[in-house]
Amino acid sequence: MKTLEVGCLTAAVLVVATATLRAQDVPALANVQLPNLLATYKSLHAAPELSHHEEKTSALLAGELRAAGYTVTERVGTYKDGSKAFGVVAILKNGAGPTLLVRADMDALPVTEKTELPYASVVRAKNPAGQDVGVMHACGHDIHVTTMIGVARLMAQEKAKWHGTLMLVGQPSEETIDGAAAMLADHLYERFGTPDMAIALHDSNLAVGTLAVVPGYAMASSTGMDVLMRGVGAHASQPQSGKDPIVMSAEFIVALQTIVSRSTPPRSPAVLTVGDIHGGTKRNIIPDEVKMELNFRAYDETVRQTILAGIERTAKGIAIAAGVPADRMPILTMQEYTPSMYNDPALSGRLVALFQQKFGKESVVEDDPKMGSEDFGVFGLDHKIPAVIFWLGAYDPAKVEQSEKSGVPLPSPHSPLFAPVPEPTIRMGVSAMTDAAIALLQ
Repeated sequence: MKTLEVGCLTAAVLVVATATLRAQDVPALANVQLPNLLATYKSLHAAPELSHHEEKTSALLAGELRAAGYTVTERVGTYKDGSKAFGVVAILKNGAGPTLLVRADMDALPVTEKTELPYASVVRAKNPAGQDVGVMHACGHDIHVTTMIGVARLMAQEKAKWHGTLMLVGQPSEETIDGAAAMLADHLYERFGTPDMAIALHDSNLAVGTLAVVPGYAMASSTGMDVLMRGVGAHASQPQSGKDPIVMSAEFIVALQTIVSRSTPPRSPAVLTVGDIHGGTKRNIIPDEVKMELNFRAYDETVRQTILAGIERTAKGIAIAAGVPADRMPILTMQEYTPSMYNDPALSGRLVALFQQKFGKESVVEDDPKMGSEDFGVFGLDHKIPAVIFWLGAYDPAKVEQSEKSGVPLPSPHSPLFAPVPEPTIRMGVSAMTDAAIALLQ
């Protein structure tokens, strides 16, 4: 795996270089950092690390935040299996006032990069199943980490403009939606203080130079479930002597489609997908069992519970109808889960007004809620702490316009072709997040 390298400018040099710009606005200050941040971004992009393995990425981030004057703690986070995470927490206290949490996620995806960029990743690693996979920052977490470094430097430099406590969180394992929970399980707030607000950004295939804030439900909850449909094995020529789990699974998959269409309110979005199914070893053998992996998403918790109950009821009902013995009923096992991302409406309104003032109304665009998921909302403790994630445009505006005219979508996050335009994206990200942090820490 490639080692992570940073640019030649140190934080101290950057402070000297920007001393004459103190009277200027945040974007002008951010410009001074761009050569260094761009080099950092390319180094991060070329050396991605999978979830639970962000060792070098977290070390780079921690080193940069220490150099900027923060008190930094590494290896914050404990997973359910007891292993330690690579979470980073950096604290900068600046007198009495509110505490603001700003998060950047650090992990990459098991995706083989196909962008052909000069700094494209060629890293390969073993996934949890032991398979050899390509690794890529296909979701822009390298943009997020780089942006956090820039924000950290500016917030330390501009302490005269804000007061309170800034808590910067380098979060591991967002892609496996267990990193935020791991940090809370390691007593994040007990150790470092409970924030009054939490904000994060995420790059997107919007045009660079644009920002989007979706008040209320912005992203769906995500629940993973394994369903083991058990039957009784038999020879294919004698199906009457067995209970065929493949037929039951086929019935189950079809029946699942009516849970959303007939059990949940039409105005409450929900999605239920069977993403994986395995069963059998040979064409003339009726197997004992079939394993299916399900994923379902919703904004509203009541809808999520309705889907969960429907899955359990449908699996059991099909097994009973097929005459499966009581001791061979389906086994349902809950896997990963993250709640919906709810953007606090009042905090969202403050950010929209700020961004319109700083960057112009034309730069703040409307966007729809997404059925994708994100575990940043976990830091909000079930909406007790106001939290907002906003979208950062990362694509060439000309390509966005061409896509809109042609109807051919641009590569989105998680695509092997996802390729943000780094320099203007980082500039806008650093400027927007710094302006937001200064405005909220008053």
